[in-house]
Amino acid sequence: MLRSIRELRGYKLAATDGSIGKVKDFLFDEEHWTVRWMVADTGGWLPGREVLISPVSIGEPDWQSRSFPVRMTKQEVEDSPGIGADKAVSREYERIFFNHFAWPYYWSGTGIWGSSFAPGPLFAPQGEMAEIEDSPETDREKILRSVEELAGYHIQAQDGEIGHVEDFVVDDESWRLRYMVVDTRNWLPGGKVLVATDWLEAVRWADRVVTTDLSRAAIKESPEYRPSEPVNREYEMRLYDYYGRPAYWN
Repeated sequence: MLRSIRELRGYKLAATDGSIGKVKDFLFDEEHWTVRWMVADTGGWLPGREVLISPVSIGEPDWQSRSFPVRMTKQEVEDSPGIGADKAVSREYERIFFNHFAWPYYWSGTGIWGSSFAPGPLFAPQGEMAEIEDSPETDREKILRSVEELAGYHIQAQDGEIGHVEDFVVDDESWRLRYMVVDTRNWLPGGKVLVATDWLEAVRWADRVVTTDLSRAAIKESPEYRPSEPVNREYEMRLYDYYGRPAYWN
């Protein structure tokens, strides 16, 4: 199912033996537009420490109680590798983290989660050794980015600015960021629209700009997005038909 990232902030994170806090932010892989980590606000439990939770360890969410079960104990979370003072999450850090839990690397394989479409199959309980494939050393330099950081970035279409980033729509099974929610009201007399992340060209982090090969007119006239209504397959079909782009589910 597709869900708003903004809606997921504040969801409770429940270890097997108690609460470990709430979801504060999400870190994503810009190459695949996939959430790789949840940043936890642990409250007073682990003060002064940034705690990262991988979707690999997330069980079936409880949407009614707004809770993500974490298939780890509080002690396992506390003992997991911490990030440096600069809070940058590099491939080197990810390798250390995945080795600590003996999970196979998600970046080794042809799928967005290694050999899998979703992160769950990579989970191995403590004490069980998974087969870990190494990857090229160049992967060490890849840095993950904050979803929250992108809020407010300008959208640059082929022929000028068209709006700003307001939110993302994520697939709650694969954790792929399928759509960027674009607010066009400051540029054009419109509302909110969706632009598939597959249609984005680049993020210019220094300029706070996201570029796309779509035109301003096309974005302006695209099917309106209403946050109160679900993004279902019917809506997606209208969106892809409008742009004449091949659908990702085919």
